[in-house]
Amino acid sequence: MSNYILTLKLKTEKYHEDILNKRLEIGRHIYNSCLGELLKRYKNLKQSKVYQTILKMEKGKDRNKKFNELNKEYGLTEYSLHAYVKPMQKHFKKNIDSMTSQKIATRCFNAFQKLMLHQANKVNFKRYGEMNSVEGKANRTGIRFIENQLVWNKLNVPVVIGKNDMYAHIALQDGIKYCRIIRKLIRGRYAFYIQLIMEGIPPKKYNIATGEVRHMRNEGSIGIDIGTQTIAISSEKEVKLLELAPEVNDIEKEKRILSRKLDRQRKSSNPHKYNEDGTFKKRSKERWIWSKNYTKTKNQLNELQRKVAAKRKQSHEQLANYILTLGDNVKVEQMNYKGLQAKAKETTINEKTGKFNKKKRFGKSLANKAPSMFLFILNNKLKFHDKELNKIDTISFKASQYNHFTNGYVKKTLSERWNEFECGKIQRDLYSAFLIMNSKSDLKSADRKLCSENWSMFKQLHDIEIERIKNSKSKLISSMGI
Repeated sequence: MSNYILTLKLKTEKYHEDILNKRLEIGRHIYNSCLGELLKRYKNLKQSKVYQTILKMEKGKDRNKKFNELNKEYGLTEYSLHAYVKPMQKHFKKNIDSMTSQKIATRCFNAFQKLMLHQANKVNFKRYGEMNSVEGKANRTGIRFIENQLVWNKLNVPVVIGKNDMYAHIALQDGIKYCRIIRKLIRGRYAFYIQLIMEGIPPKKYNIATGEVRHMRNEGSIGIDIGTQTIAISSEKEVKLLELAPEVNDIEKEKRILSRKLDRQRKSSNPHKYNEDGTFKKRSKERWIWSKNYTKTKNQLNELQRKVAAKRKQSHEQLANYILTLGDNVKVEQMNYKGLQAKAKETTINEKTGKFNKKKRFGKSLANKAPSMFLFILNNKLKFHDKELNKIDTISFKASQYNHFTNGYVKKTLSERWNEFECGKIQRDLYSAFLIMNSKSDLKSADRKLCSENWSMFKQLHDIEIERIKNSKSKLISSMGI
């Protein structure tokens, strides 16, 4: 069954905030205690002879079964961690209920499991102030939402629901699965929210002035070619080449200035932590000194990063809503973002300057624009209508190389942003999106017949979009080639 989240602000007094802060800090201690226990058990498991024997076995079902049995024997399971946290919770029962403590243990186990499955190199303990959320298991016990109030272990906090907030009023008619408390640092002060995980699909939003449904969903095929900073969209109605989260660029310069200022203040207050050449002393155990100005700058940077994250998410939500107004059969060429984040392995030399080329690739662009996050949001919105993203087979499809006129493949360098055809020049990303839109049902190749049928309309919409971009006053990304 589909779920969605309704976030509401808590109307907290000073004593409410003190209690919530205390409980989040207790939750942090429980989390760290669980993680320490898991790491200890995992160390004992790896030192056992049985583990070394199973490790040498051929990969397969039998090997996995042996590992699962060994995990149970050494208590490396979610339910064994629930048993470990039970006596700890009784000590904190005035603040943390049993369901919440189990959810903290589950959260810890999920993080640790990535280490056990070799999906992460390490798992970190939470520092002071880093535990910013806790959640329950059901709305029947523990953290609950009752009569427009947060109710949790004799703590009752009113929830802010606007009279004109029709979305919230309609959403609250659905069933509540469980609740989550969120703490956010906004303008240097903590604000608290309750997130209600609701059963069903999100209610439709209406235009207050006209009464019409906003972001009306339509049927039809859509092709998406997404890059590190841009997205090309091809549909039967519109063709677009857009920058992902363009609002983020406005804040990036200020973010760089604050980061450099923070670095200078840290070095100025802590000369004992740095060598004469300015490099950090790795084995220094002396305490850090944080000045008031450093703390002020750090809070400014945190606030800026919060704004960036909020604007990026809002921009992705708006773009996803726009795409779904064009059609519901969304096909996408997904990239290997982890591979793009990594540095280049080979060392190369620039032929013109004779200097070594930088090994850095697209890490910064991916962090700022978060294309993977956009696809996740779009896929979630499709799931509410029992659909999902159709991911093409990039190995066999090769949208950037294919020519539907000649039915051949031509390799291109990253700098080649245009395709030359008899009818004129076509932007490379938009053409890839067009081919993806007209792919066969198996998503392994383009359907030449569909391409031919839809070509004239695509060419017309393509030329309109290129003209719009040329006349745009905003700064263009170089990868667009315009």
